[in-house]
Amino acid sequence: MYKLFLVLFLIVPSLHADKINIAVAANVSYAMDELKAEFTKLHPNTKVQVTLGSSGKLTAQIKNGAPYGLFMSANMKYPQTLYSDKIAITKPIVYAQGALAFLSVKKQNFDKGINLLSAEKIKKIAIANPKTAPYGIAAAQALKNAGIYEKIKKKFVYGESISQTVTYTVMAADIGIIAKSSLYSSKMTQFKKDINWVAIDTNLYEPIKQGIVILKNGANSPAYRAFYDFMLSEKAKEILKKYGYIL
Repeated sequence: MYKLFLVLFLIVPSLHADKINIAVAANVSYAMDELKAEFTKLHPNTKVQVTLGSSGKLTAQIKNGAPYGLFMSANMKYPQTLYSDKIAITKPIVYAQGALAFLSVKKQNFDKGINLLSAEKIKKIAIANPKTAPYGIAAAQALKNAGIYEKIKKKFVYGESISQTVTYTVMAADIGIIAKSSLYSSKMTQFKKDINWVAIDTNLYEPIKQGIVILKNGANSPAYRAFYDFMLSEKAKEILKKYGYIL
């Protein structure tokens, strides 16, 4: 009898546990662990499975039937497309606004601002692919508005997502244009502001408004709705601010 009770004690909680699969733009990866931890405090019986990637590729996966119930995009374009196609059941809402920054492993003189990229010593510039990553679109826009895009485009090393772009910046490029949020990761503390990195003038690119939607797979799940509501809560905003997002 005791053994039977023990088995039931172990099984019953699992029957009430929820697992949610969410697709998240790569730039949010640096804040995701803390966001998940805070959400778990509120909903200890819900396990959050996160798939990271470029917003463009995640959208393609969703359209092809990937089993995600919620999508956090790096801009509003992709969730709006999913909403228009009736794959998303909620209208896209902005949950954060991203920002760009320069990063270099080597010490740099950032007094020249964006024109630093034209210097002869800068041979390779890591940038997210504008075809798949909204941060790449914003980076290209900043360079074009500064009037140096055509002059330096031969130096570009493209990352498929902003997280891959950070890797290229650290491993293979002289400098990179990355998500400012990545600089607040515990793995990036060795890089110092005004020595290794500096924020890019936000007047050079359109605001990177990041959108969230519940997808059809999450339509009837209170767990997906709970995570959606959490991401729009003051606590989530507080965490996102710590990672350099504008709210």
